[in-house]
Amino acid sequence: MKKYVIVATKGRPAQTRVLLDFLASQDARPDGVYIVGASEADLPDVTSHRLLEFAPVRLLIAPAAGLTIQRNFAIAALLEDAPGEDSGERWFASFFDDDFRPHAAWLLECAALLDAHSQLAGMTGQILADGVKRGGLSESDALPYLTGAQGPDPHWASGAERREVGCAYGCNMAFVDRVLRGCRFDEALPLYGWQEDYDFTSRARAFGAVVYEPSCLGVHLGVRSGRTSGVRFGYSQVANPLYLARKQTMERSRARRFIYRNLLSNLYHSLHQNALFDYRGRLKGNFLALVDIPRGIIHPLRVLEL
Repeated sequence: MKKYVIVATKGRPAQTRVLLDFLASQDARPDGVYIVGASEADLPDVTSHRLLEFAPVRLLIAPAAGLTIQRNFAIAALLEDAPGEDSGERWFASFFDDDFRPHAAWLLECAALLDAHSQLAGMTGQILADGVKRGGLSESDALPYLTGAQGPDPHWASGAERREVGCAYGCNMAFVDRVLRGCRFDEALPLYGWQEDYDFTSRARAFGAVVYEPSCLGVHLGVRSGRTSGVRFGYSQVANPLYLARKQTMERSRARRFIYRNLLSNLYHSLHQNALFDYRGRLKGNFLALVDIPRGIIHPLRVLEL
């Protein structure tokens, strides 16, 4: 089963090059890697990188910045290279954030899972540590988790048992060929594309179940550079769930929970200055979105005007 990797990146060429080091050290190396930025400055220098000994690395520039746009651009390029539907050869593509650090067995275990269970549409792996909630992790922070010297942190994407999930975690997820021929990321979710993984997983599940696979281990550094502003993110925290509920890829009850939880969290944390997260900016974005609801103009793309 062929294994491909897609990485959408913006403003992080150094972190992306480190990810290529991890891909070169995989027990089962990828058959192709697609790195897509929005400009030349986003792309790492791969000259003489040792991964080139094992797999082609295509450096791509999407027509515009945005996680969903960049991933779709890479999917189109992958479909030009991957085995065709009539070939009978199966393949999958893994989507890694540029600051995700996969365990050496990640691709091997993913291929074994999807090859043995052909009815599956996709999967997501076990997060040993996630810097998103902690203001970011360093490369040295990640190593003890990957070697097993440090036990895993609590996370929704953790546990010893395989199970079906409604959402693959966007920093490390994989989908089989039939999904990628039929689905694209929603480009109405701009910039950071918050909840784009939930939306894509919801549509992918029409092709089969999506599961959490505990043997595919990794650390998400949660690097802060390249993230969207607090105000824009706060607007997305309201606009994106509402948009997904209206297109019926997210349950309305879940969308309401997302909105209420984030609003209350931002309100609580805004009472104190926080050096790591712009909760006051997020709260402002929340209220801008709430004002747009009765005006009938709320939409994820409105963040581009903020």
